[in-house]
Amino acid sequence: MNHTDIPWYRTPNASLLIRRSALAAAILLIWYTALAMAQNASQPTNSNTPSSIRATHLLGFEGAPSNASGTLSIQDDSLQFQKNGKPAVQIKIASVQDVFVGEQSRQVGGTAMTLGKAAAPFGGGRVVSLFAHKNYDTLSLEYVDANGALHGSIFELDKGQAEAFRNELAAKGAHVSNSDQQAKQSNAEVRNENK
Repeated sequence: MNHTDIPWYRTPNASLLIRRSALAAAILLIWYTALAMAQNASQPTNSNTPSSIRATHLLGFEGAPSNASGTLSIQDDSLQFQKNGKPAVQIKIASVQDVFVGEQSRQVGGTAMTLGKAAAPFGGGRVVSLFAHKNYDTLSLEYVDANGALHGSIFELDKGQAEAFRNELAAKGAHVSNSDQQAKQSNAEVRNENK
């Protein structure tokens, strides 16, 4: 008969398996608890606190320089942009006629990236170009100034921030149309028709 002896140190020990399973369960429980506490800590506790995000003012906000980086914030009933170290420029949220959200992509890396793409052998520069793009959101505002003149301004925000900021502006009283939703829906319909 072919009988193979298994050495004693190879046999599974039931108590060892139970201890390992209990340790793994305890680690998972601690990890989930820490994760839940971190999520609760990151949620705002007071809805009256002003919200602010880092933004780049591209053009159009009256009194703010073009291509200026700063902080875009909602404070009480006004929307304000403050360039680092400069006085804030603000408008009333009630004067906002519409808010549009968009997505853009920009190639990053400058001259060094361009030279690296040119030096990559066997067309490797095309592969480098795939990873040399940064996505960001745009927030466009239409608003009326104190004299009744219509203005438009464009801000560049980090990816994923524009929609939340738009919703917060709408909650504070800005007039927001559903034209973004209609445009996304019509783009999806065009894509489906082409299939």
